[in-house]
Amino acid sequence: METIAHAAMQVIAQRPPPPQPAQSSQSGVQPAPQPVALQRQPSFSSFPSSRSPSSISLRNDKKARSPQPPMLREDLVREDAASEHSSRGSSQQWLLEMPTKPTTRLRSQYPADAIENHVEYILVASFDIDRGSVMEHQYPAPISGDETMLAELMLPDQAHMRNQDWTIFFLHKDTTAEEEEREARRERRRKRRRRKEGLDDDDDDTSAGPEENEDEAGDDDDDDYDTESEDEPDPDGPPLVYVLNLVNTKLDTTVKRGSIVKAMAICTRHSFLHIYKPLLLLALEEYFRAPVIETLASLYDALNAMDLSLLPKLSNLESFVLHASDAKDMFVEKFEQMVRQRKKFDAERDSLETSSDPLENRKKVYSVPRDTHEFESKINYNGIPVPVKVPTALSPETVGDFSLIKLIQTFSTPHATQPQPFALHPHLTTNGAFTHPVIVLVNALLTQKRIIFLGHNRPSGEVAEAVLAACALASGGVLRGFVRHAFPYTDLTKVDDLLKVPGFIAGVTNPAFSYKPEWWDLLCDLPTGRMKISNRIETASPTDGSLFFQQQGLPVNSAGAATADIKAGIDATGDHAFMESLLQAIANRHGENAIRAKWRSWVLKFTRIAAAFEETVYGASALYIGSHETDNGAYGVSGHGYVWPDESHRMRELAANVYRIEGWRTTRSYYSCVQDLARSWSKRPVRGLDLAHQHDKLRCLKLSHDASAAIYLALARCVEEAGGSPSRSTSTSEVDLSSGQSLTLANDPERRPGPQLQYDTILQLLCVIPDSNAGLFYLSLGLFHPRQDVRMAVVRLLERIMDHPAGRLFWGSLARFAKLAFLRSKGEEGTQGR
Repeated sequence: METIAHAAMQVIAQRPPPPQPAQSSQSGVQPAPQPVALQRQPSFSSFPSSRSPSSISLRNDKKARSPQPPMLREDLVREDAASEHSSRGSSQQWLLEMPTKPTTRLRSQYPADAIENHVEYILVASFDIDRGSVMEHQYPAPISGDETMLAELMLPDQAHMRNQDWTIFFLHKDTTAEEEEREARRERRRKRRRRKEGLDDDDDDTSAGPEENEDEAGDDDDDDYDTESEDEPDPDGPPLVYVLNLVNTKLDTTVKRGSIVKAMAICTRHSFLHIYKPLLLLALEEYFRAPVIETLASLYDALNAMDLSLLPKLSNLESFVLHASDAKDMFVEKFEQMVRQRKKFDAERDSLETSSDPLENRKKVYSVPRDTHEFESKINYNGIPVPVKVPTALSPETVGDFSLIKLIQTFSTPHATQPQPFALHPHLTTNGAFTHPVIVLVNALLTQKRIIFLGHNRPSGEVAEAVLAACALASGGVLRGFVRHAFPYTDLTKVDDLLKVPGFIAGVTNPAFSYKPEWWDLLCDLPTGRMKISNRIETASPTDGSLFFQQQGLPVNSAGAATADIKAGIDATGDHAFMESLLQAIANRHGENAIRAKWRSWVLKFTRIAAAFEETVYGASALYIGSHETDNGAYGVSGHGYVWPDESHRMRELAANVYRIEGWRTTRSYYSCVQDLARSWSKRPVRGLDLAHQHDKLRCLKLSHDASAAIYLALARCVEEAGGSPSRSTSTSEVDLSSGQSLTLANDPERRPGPQLQYDTILQLLCVIPDSNAGLFYLSLGLFHPRQDVRMAVVRLLERIMDHPAGRLFWGSLARFAKLAFLRSKGEEGTQGR
């Protein structure tokens, strides 16, 4: 290993320095550093604000929402930093320096001066023997709506039979005021950009108020290649209010019923509401002792004083890479930059303020998280510092703390020991009567069936967890449209409202639901681990897709045909093999993150197969935008979409998935997916090359040397051109071919080559090659290509990945033989140069 490190250092010494970030000034003069200010995030609150914006502004020196960032002793921080660097893999130690993303000012996900609170409302309900469920307190103000309904949701069935129970439910609230504020911010940003482009008169500058100027000052980092917009409205409508509720029962012989039942709930916009569980336990115990409004006020103030201002805002590409990686120091540079920005801000503020208080003059010490997947903070409640961990990147349809492993095992174990046939339905039983129950559940979610999780004699928190896990299972962090129509817990009193929602996912504890098959399409019994398809479910009619494949002479995956295929050992959909590998991974204790990554891959594969299905049957697909650009051969290669070994495999798998895909094409998750793809297309760094398609060709097909060379050269050229440097692997004929209608980074007017674009281009490539998809392995095989120009192009590509803050971790996980091949190829380049 020392030999490799020594050779690597020699190679790095010969490498040219990485490109410097582009200057924001057109004159090329280095601009003076701007003062670091905390940025405001658009409000996600739909309730009337409990405080005026002036009460949380940093300009009036009053207490902000996040006054005290997490502080540690400076010597402990040094020790943690030393241990952090020493714990990194030996494969990364030989990298002498790592250029980071272009040094633009980072925004916080939750700025200290943001106008929305972490927690909007705190509710307390109790059960009265004469009046039933009643609402005792609502702090800081009453919530509009039916108080009786809220109290009933907070006090689930059979709550008095257990000492403690948890429930989760969602509220929909109006956000008119926040939408107006968001639109005003958009308009101010548009004016600023027009002024910078010289399209508006200078008079607009003088008419801008101080609030507008302050807002514009916080948007300076949007000038170059804006990949994210913080002002995008929620495509599904007003954001949900997530309610975490705790019910406690205290025995008391002095009351009529012999016990006191009280519930306390926290209403928040954060989907990671599970972090508040320890606080609810302490607060409800305190409320039993002192049932006064001041108890709620102290909890409310403590929760909203939680500091998350050092949590950086990630782009969609960065969030995807972070979710797909297990590296604990992924994007640690962003956290370090947030700390530097805060220290600079503190220094500037201290230089303007003088205080005789030694506590205020004490230098604050900040730390970076040990695991960048979670941000560590503290909530001080009644003198007790309660540590919390907030997820850095949030996946769509992920609410609370749940376990996919627990959900899968609940329904897999009975099926493995004593399988029972399902009633056949084309949308659900895609592998016949003995389709795996988890696949039946996912099919029901994708095709928008009515699903009920029944937990008779089980805590309501258990059925709520199963509902949330099911939503995340079908979403895979990719699809949307499940959580907004989910009811983690409900009861018989709300069944009329429930039946008005198409494709609901509900959790119940009352067994009466099981005797009403007209209320549901799929019943999931948690105590027994069995599922039942309703005999009242709507039948699936023949579609254009099924008729198309029948006319081609291919057997469509009807229920009976699927059962015969399974008995014959044919797994046309691949679901049987997937579930076997998934259960094997669970048995080998791969962990929750690995299982979620597998499901993410399954959902991505399903959407890509659905796109190929639409193109085959209907001639075009709304699930794939820009196919005409990727097929033009802008980089010397063409093609898009999912890759099969041959045409027969392709047609057979499409025919096997015909009913599942046709059922999904009429659902809200399908239309949400189309909308998401349309929005992300304009922000995609690379549009003239389907990176996933080209990588899959390297992974799945037996290519000739020339075909593989074209792919390696195209990938290398794409990354090189994104950085503004001309590709040395591009021939004259290729340039002439691509200078017409083909869309490359070189002739795309909407893409300005530079460090930022190259950073995002590499991120887009890393999204295609997560660790679950072999990482850099198939790219590194280009180091063994017989053509020297291909090997040199792959060397340059890997060098740029190594220089990338996230790519360096992918390089660190690459096998040793690939690194030796890299050093050998790099040595060939040096020999050729001499």
